[in-house]
Amino acid sequence: MKIKVKDASYEEVMAKKRPLPQKPVRQSTLLRTLMKTLSASELKKVHFTHTETDMEDVRHTPCLVLMNHSSFIDLEIAATLLYPDPFHIICTSDGFVGKYKLMRDLGCIPTQKFVTDSRLVKDMLYALKTLKSSVLMYPEASYSFDGCATPLPRSLGKCIKVLKVPVVMIHTYGAFAYDPLYNCLQKRNVDVSATMRCLLKPEETERMSADEINHVLAEAFRFDNFRWQQENHIRIEESFRADGLNRVLYKCAACGTEGETEGKGTAIRCRHCGAEWELTEEGALKKTADGNAQGSGRELTHIPDWYRWERECVREELQNGTYRLDVPVDIIMMVDYEAVYRVGEGRLTHGREGFHLTGCDGKLDHEQSPLASYSLYADYYWYELGDMICIGTKDVLYYCFPKTDRDIVAKTRLAAEELYKLSKDVKSAFI
Repeated sequence: MKIKVKDASYEEVMAKKRPLPQKPVRQSTLLRTLMKTLSASELKKVHFTHTETDMEDVRHTPCLVLMNHSSFIDLEIAATLLYPDPFHIICTSDGFVGKYKLMRDLGCIPTQKFVTDSRLVKDMLYALKTLKSSVLMYPEASYSFDGCATPLPRSLGKCIKVLKVPVVMIHTYGAFAYDPLYNCLQKRNVDVSATMRCLLKPEETERMSADEINHVLAEAFRFDNFRWQQENHIRIEESFRADGLNRVLYKCAACGTEGETEGKGTAIRCRHCGAEWELTEEGALKKTADGNAQGSGRELTHIPDWYRWERECVREELQNGTYRLDVPVDIIMMVDYEAVYRVGEGRLTHGREGFHLTGCDGKLDHEQSPLASYSLYADYYWYELGDMICIGTKDVLYYCFPKTDRDIVAKTRLAAEELYKLSKDVKSAFI
């Protein structure tokens, strides 16, 4: 999938008129049917099956549908399971670029990732109560990097209490293994299935606190796709299964060097020390070469464990003051739905004070506090343009493409998440 890109100056982009918010429109019956029809081919390819639990009383009732987010096939699954009932899709705003009317007719509601959006709750209420349609949301807001759940917004519990509708959970199995984000859009031969169940009824959410609702959601979104693959002996035999794995495992577990791992074929190796691991057909890591690293003591055979160790390392760097991102970037801006605009080069830094982006011959100067967002919109091979880090405001988004051979996107997202937690703790201490 690609996005419409135009070259423009920073001044031209900033002078553009911002689109006014519009209420959602009822999903087109024709497009809803077309979505299901077009999804059939790929779902047949993955031998898609599903089960439903406790859905009898809510099947044709407007619901909030929450779904884990693994790959694009998620939308095809939802379009099939929810048919023929109308539903609206909470969609990142850049998904509307170049196709605004089509996306609205599909029932999509634009929002920005990882930010508080009071307008979004109003749009959801309008879709549920006035248009009598369900609302599909991916509360993780981003594809999983390591196959485990990403943070959920704490505001979700409050939102559910306001909506006062049934909460339905769609949980996919095999969707991550079929098309993981790191693997360069190469799909594997994996069967995909899903479960759909009523997670919470309105009378339950009415008597529960927002924190209690959040606890239920956190339990529902507790998963590990690599562990699932191993426990169910799902074999991925493709010779490219480790391609791009360095995007996730950017720090060598043997020598600790960053930016020198290379995932290629069926293995990931460190160019610095020579250590190498095979990604087995069942999704585990098997060390095949020790290299010249001296006694790290780490034996990481599970990708989420490796990613968790990287997170711990980032948090330690933040606590001792050694974490710092400082990288040249190409900059694309979004201010409307006509296109995204390539405005030139700049420099992105990130540290305890948050993000700072400068560029466009000194005209662009944007700072973003660590408390601006609980996570970070970061993506691999974003719209086939490259690995990307996005920051900004409700009026303008800056998509930054690092000009470096080192894999820094995953670390930056980990740092943003951990910095938010640390900053929240500091703020709470002074309240």
